Amino acid sequence: MHALDSRSYTCALSFREKYIMTKTTVSRRTVLKAGPYALAAAAGIPQTASPHAETGLSSTSDATIRKWYAAWEKKDWHAVDVLLTDDFTFSSAAGDDHISKSAFKTQCWESQIDFIERFELTHVIANGNEAFVMYVCRTKNGKAFRNVEYLRLQDGKVKAIECYFGAQSSFPSAVSAAQ
Repeated sequence: MHALDSRSYTCALSFREKYIMTKTTVSRRTVLKAGPYALAAAAGIPQTASPHAETGLSSTSDATIRKWYAAWEKKDWHAVDVLLTDDFTFSSAAGDDHISKSAFKTQCWESQIDFIERFELTHVIANGNEAFVMYVCRTKNGKAFRNVEYLRLQDGKVKAIECYFGAQSSFPSAVSAAQ
């Protein structure tokens, strides 16, 4: 045991008194409900969604991301095509594993474009040339679904996208077909 002078002892006591933890019982349901909010707070993400880049995204990359979703809303394949690098790949939980730009056009664009009305970007969280985009997609029949996409950007273009669907069969045609 170390001898403490009175000044050290007072500081130690103040520190101890200030940071003493008490035991509180909390139900699992309360913890699970609070989990996403605690995670968001720990990550420094505001609870109110902002369509603007929240961190680390250059104005060029931010513009590229916004043009990407706007091209889908305009139903303009040419606008989409010029935003994609020649070696663009797309992956998703729906079985697409690094498919090419031409396969993406056939499997994703052509099969889903008629169902999309608009995108509401809720979070754009970035670091350098990489961004996670969370959005709500509104379909033409008034329904909606939420997705998260991870985009890798290169020279003002989209090099790769990994799509994480918000629910089973959560893509425009599935939502629009649901009763």
